[in-house]
Amino acid sequence: MLTSNGYVLDERRLGELAPVPDAERADRDVLRARLQRDGYLYLTGLLDPVVVLAFREYYFGLTGAAADRATYRKVLFEQIVPGPEYAAFCAQPALKGWFEWFLDGEPFLHRRKIIRQTAPGENGIGTATQAHYDLVYLRGGSDQVLSAWIPLGDCPISRGGLTYLEGSHHRVLVEEAAGRLKRPAASITADLPALAIEYDANWLVTDYRAGDVVVHTAHTVHAALDNVSEDMRLSTDIRYQRADDAIDTRWQHHWHDRDGL
Repeated sequence: MLTSNGYVLDERRLGELAPVPDAERADRDVLRARLQRDGYLYLTGLLDPVVVLAFREYYFGLTGAAADRATYRKVLFEQIVPGPEYAAFCAQPALKGWFEWFLDGEPFLHRRKIIRQTAPGENGIGTATQAHYDLVYLRGGSDQVLSAWIPLGDCPISRGGLTYLEGSHHRVLVEEAAGRLKRPAASITADLPALAIEYDANWLVTDYRAGDVVVHTAHTVHAALDNVSEDMRLSTDIRYQRADDAIDTRWQHHWHDRDGL
């Protein structure tokens, strides 16, 4: 049984997140068409798992010593988030180089980069990322910004990985153009089963492995599942775009969960 923020997902409205086939990985035009069609690119094994697991170990090596919530927050926002280890991980050649190739131009990495940790058994409203699409938080720049969601370690479905609402970006694009969607920035809902019915679409899930990356458009609706495993779920989401496109200046500071964005 899969849940998100305590809501039970309808098994009849679940599907499988489709990885990009090996035969398409080196064809930029095919990948762009696929992104336009599906709203996401699931790139299995894009990163070296050793590098991913080393960063996970670094993270828990620092936060694991935090005796209380206040100490944890201090380590996270004053040491890890602005630190050189996190910066290097997010700009590693396998990642930055892929965006440079795919965008066919100089890539720009937004400084506001987010790390999410979910402990086993956390559920209820607010514990898992609610359904949303990223453009509502990035209206000050290009709508062509791309998000990369990266599981920091293996993330089977039970550990609460990201789930995507199939084909949702097509409807979002239409409603954005008509000005019918939420302003200012806000999540759509925590009720994923109801949203699947409203969109007449499936939530796509998969068992992620260390080294996998999902790239999605700014219009693709996504959310997180609850962690019902026995292990900690850790991930990061970062944003790349072409450097010569309009850039949202609000996202050029290090992330803090009280930064108002």
